[in-house]
Amino acid sequence: MMDSSVLKDKVILAVDDEPDVLETIEEILNMCILYKARDFDTATQYLLNYTYDIVILDIMGVNGFELLRTSVAMGFPTVMLTAHALTPEALKKAIKLGAVSFLPKEKMRELPEFLEEVVLGRKESVWSKLFSGLGAYFNSKFGPDWREKDQFFKEFESALKKSEKTGGSEH
Repeated sequence: MMDSSVLKDKVILAVDDEPDVLETIEEILNMCILYKARDFDTATQYLLNYTYDIVILDIMGVNGFELLRTSVAMGFPTVMLTAHALTPEALKKAIKLGAVSFLPKEKMRELPEFLEEVVLGRKESVWSKLFSGLGAYFNSKFGPDWREKDQFFKEFESALKKSEKTGGSEH
């Protein structure tokens, strides 16, 4: 990644109970100022006492959805990064609680691209890019008709398309 990245010197909090995941995030996001937390209490203290350009949360092991509530309440764009909680239900909950993206850990190497979208784009464009870029991946994990089975995802994607056409941000 080049130093001209919009991520250069962005302050990021990464929360994961696995040290190797935090090390990988640190390597991938070496152009950023990275704070790391391995547990819920440490992460909560960081969220309440510092300001971040982006927060990256694991779901399992650190009570990620509770941290997501706190992070969103503090006004921080928050990305969920998960392996074990990779389900349509977890994706839906992340969207409803205000996450700006949801990445499988298998796609961690693509993290800079998605975070650049978070810095540059509106929330809707990040979700659209996620669904178009990882649509085939999610289909392979969740089944080809996972979006059609759930009214929430049909309405969410419809709202994304409508928002892109009007250029507004209704969410």
